[in-house]
Amino acid sequence: MDAMLLWPTASVLGFLLCTAVVIALGTSSTARYEYARAAAQQSAQRAAARTAGTHPAGRRAAGSAGAGTQPKVRSQAGAVAVKPAPAHAPAAGTGDAHGWWLVDDAARVLAGPFADQLDADWAALSGDLPAVAAFGVPRPDGTLAPRPTPADRAWLTELGDQLDRLPEDWDALLTDTDPLTTLVVEVAAALAEAGLPLYDAAGGAAAGGVCLVPETGSCGVLVSWRTHDRMSVQGSRGDSVHTAVQELMNTAVADTLAELGFVVQTSGSTGVTLVTALR
Repeated sequence: MDAMLLWPTASVLGFLLCTAVVIALGTSSTARYEYARAAAQQSAQRAAARTAGTHPAGRRAAGSAGAGTQPKVRSQAGAVAVKPAPAHAPAAGTGDAHGWWLVDDAARVLAGPFADQLDADWAALSGDLPAVAAFGVPRPDGTLAPRPTPADRAWLTELGDQLDRLPEDWDALLTDTDPLTTLVVEVAAALAEAGLPLYDAAGGAAAGGVCLVPETGSCGVLVSWRTHDRMSVQGSRGDSVHTAVQELMNTAVADTLAELGFVVQTSGSTGVTLVTALR
């Protein structure tokens, strides 16, 4: 009987001992977790206090700390706290103050200049300012005179390089008041935006591209694709392949221009496109 009771008793004691060990380990782990979480919260609070000045708008406010208290600007929506321009910012109305500024509905400058549009938008969002980012130069009366952005100037330079590739047929037609000039510029700009370069007819380049030829009878632009000289002149892949590629690219260019809002029609059996207007 004693032997029969020994094993159940030992099993119960072992179970109770294991349960006590688990409870002790759980209590210790919970205590360590609570301590680590409290320490992490304190570290996060200290880090936030140290980095409070790293926000884009915060840096601009810090840059003008020596100038005194931040000004308040009132709009129709009420009094709004505005981040001032950095202390080194040019005075309003000076010619070297090009930059991104925050302006209200009346084009009045609220803050700036900022390094880029993203920086200005972030400052307006973080400061809850009723303003939009604009590029320009402040006038003496506090409003902003808009100017082309750096991206706009780069685009105009790129577009000018594309227009320089037009063939000599355009030399006697291009004037500031001629509607055909406006149309060919619009076509060239749309093709460049779509990633389709103009063929460099003026430079006689071997690389292909889109050819733009004036059609004075209908006041339109003939648009066609030219393959690389290796295919079109040297016949590297044969006439049949060149013809198939030529027709395929002509169709693709025509579809692209139609999608971009131009009035197009096919002219001739080769698939050349005639562009007559922009919708």
